[in-house]
Amino acid sequence: MKRRTFIQSSLMTAGFCSIGMGRGGRSPLLTPKTENGVDWYDVQQWGIEGRGFGDTESYFDRLPARAKGTVRDAVWSLSRHSAGMSVRFKTTSPDVHVDYMLRSPSLSMFHMPATGVSGIDFYGRVEDGSDRWIQVTRPQKQHVVARVFGGIDPGPEHGRLYTAYLPLYNGVEKLRIGVKQGATFTPMLPRAEKPIVFYGTSIMHGACASRPGMSISAILGRRYDMPTVNLGFSGNGRLEMELAELMGEIDAAVYCVDCLPNLQPMQVAERTIPFIKRLREIQPEAAIVMVEDRWFTNSRFFSSTRTRHEGNQKAFLAGYQALVKAGIEGLHYLKGVELLGKDGEAATDGSHPNDLGFMRYADAYANVLDPLLK
Repeated sequence: MKRRTFIQSSLMTAGFCSIGMGRGGRSPLLTPKTENGVDWYDVQQWGIEGRGFGDTESYFDRLPARAKGTVRDAVWSLSRHSAGMSVRFKTTSPDVHVDYMLRSPSLSMFHMPATGVSGIDFYGRVEDGSDRWIQVTRPQKQHVVARVFGGIDPGPEHGRLYTAYLPLYNGVEKLRIGVKQGATFTPMLPRAEKPIVFYGTSIMHGACASRPGMSISAILGRRYDMPTVNLGFSGNGRLEMELAELMGEIDAAVYCVDCLPNLQPMQVAERTIPFIKRLREIQPEAAIVMVEDRWFTNSRFFSSTRTRHEGNQKAFLAGYQALVKAGIEGLHYLKGVELLGKDGEAATDGSHPNDLGFMRYADAYANVLDPLLK
């Protein structure tokens, strides 16, 4: 596929040879830059996961350079955020450092901390094969140089596997991983298997996770131990045909379409069928999961909010039923009324999930995804 070709080409340009692109492929042929007892490795030398496109204007962008001027300006601007991207490596080092430059000096939002907006979030593989949280950076300026953690317990002989999730609501200009001088360091190439592709709103983008590893795409990527691509665009997930075309370029295991929070019932009625039909034309076999609007956690107090949710869901369900009746296969449907649970405690501002809300969202997604992916 085009994506795999790009990865191979970029790695060979960086000085690699004999690249194996299978699951968990790796190469030991990296030369670090040593500074003050720390061996630094530039992640672009082996690649990050979560890039759906190789021909990007900046390495850490989510849409290709040719999308500029094709998608709306707001979508293009948001695509410069590194949401959903991660880098994987193994090391025997007791200490891990990061050196990264953020695109924007706006490190946080009024309802989302700097750890989620601009932090890099580290997980480590443990004995049972799961990935567990270790630490997240706490950005205080645009250029972050920090020891993320030190003195970690020894892992396997050849190094513990780490996954570092990149910022959700900021862009990245450069990223280096640092380890103790002389420690074994094994870069893990981006996995070649088909990813789960998510298209949606600020919720999919990652608002308001406390840290990048708590976004929907990250949680589900760990659950299924597979790559994901996050195409959430805050306030701008609107079932636009340009995104159907771009999504269709990514050879995915499953496409998840979760845009209703940014739409009104009339827009849902107008856009659902053309969008899903076009995605199915481009990708005739992969499963497509259509996800309803979540309900505001305070919607029981506001009839106008309930009316909008009910209108969106009625129009979306009608579109789904019409598509199935027309013979469109491989469609799956996830209802939204309980995506955030029943107790009203799973959102930061009534709309955007907190960490509890993201876990509930991911569990709801899993009810549909488990039969497709396990």
